[in-house]
Amino acid sequence: MPSMRAALKRDPIQLWGVTVRAILLILAAMLSAGAYAAPIAPGQINVRDGDTVIVGAIRYRLVGYNTPEVGFSAKCPQERALGAQATQRLRRLVAGGGLDFERVSCQCRPGTEGTPACNYGRLCARLTAAGRDVGETLVAAGLAKPFRYGKDRFPHDWCSR
Repeated sequence: MPSMRAALKRDPIQLWGVTVRAILLILAAMLSAGAYAAPIAPGQINVRDGDTVIVGAIRYRLVGYNTPEVGFSAKCPQERALGAQATQRLRRLVAGGGLDFERVSCQCRPGTEGTPACNYGRLCARLTAAGRDVGETLVAAGLAKPFRYGKDRFPHDWCSR
């Protein structure tokens, strides 16, 4: 019985099929290994508030931190003002470029991601500017607090500052 190597040398179509299958397996393994950050241009990101951005037509909750609410969602004038500052700071970070965007899994109950039951229908992502997570920058500036879904359910009272 001829070896597999000898058979592949004689049949280029079979060799091509084996090669394509190998490439597909490698790609599947890479994609299943998790998300990866990709460069994104500032013009592709619309900042909604300090922890929400829109890319294309999709709203994303930036993970790892929480900022004060803005507009009618704020519970007091102090929260509204701090939320506006966080939003403006994130806009400046985005405008500065050097961005990497990574879609990540939300830490919501299984089956709820992308629904109102999980982050108000937002998907989840990480955003870095000049190699630093934007959440770390906002936390360091006092405009956000670290936040882990499920561990810090309602962690911040911005009105008692």
